[in-house]
Amino acid sequence: MVTEHEATLAKPLTQAQFRAWLDERSSSDLGHYELLNGRIVVSPPAGWPHGRIGTAVVVVLERYAKQHRIGRVFASSTGFDLPSGDTLEPDGSLVTTARWNATPPPVFGQFLEVVPDLVVEILSPSTRSHDLTEKNDVYAKNGVDEYWIIDPRGRSLTVFSRAGEAFDGGTTRTHGPVPSRLLPDLDATVEHLLDF
Repeated sequence: MVTEHEATLAKPLTQAQFRAWLDERSSSDLGHYELLNGRIVVSPPAGWPHGRIGTAVVVVLERYAKQHRIGRVFASSTGFDLPSGDTLEPDGSLVTTARWNATPPPVFGQFLEVVPDLVVEILSPSTRSHDLTEKNDVYAKNGVDEYWIIDPRGRSLTVFSRAGEAFDGGTTRTHGPVPSRLLPDLDATVEHLLDF
């Protein structure tokens, strides 16, 4: 038997409905929730080496952003309300100063209403399918300029760059410099990001 609450969740949700649903969650609920194509996607806490890689990514991006004074870097706990109606929480992201200044000021405790210029997702068994397909489409549709997918098992990094309304086919590397068009002189290697 389907309860009224479950029937409500079967319909596509808006960002406001998603936020209300999140606010009803118990403080002991450790689930990771995103709103993807109108439905709630739940992921358990990530296992090893997800956090180690995420830390390396954020440190590299933060160092670059400060050196070049190009914007703000966010870790995996930052949610973004995207114009498409999706609310996603990438493992790492960068918002350039131009985009940051062109959006409404952030509201304390609320998701950011800005499209990151760069997003990073680290594949795990529970998120792999979404990261490679749906999120790729959602990020492209919303105007993300560069999408990095890090595959810990394959020890590889794939960088997708914006090409019109979609991403290109991606450049995959297992070693050497990160092939970023957005951050052309980034001083980081794939080996550094995957040092676990």
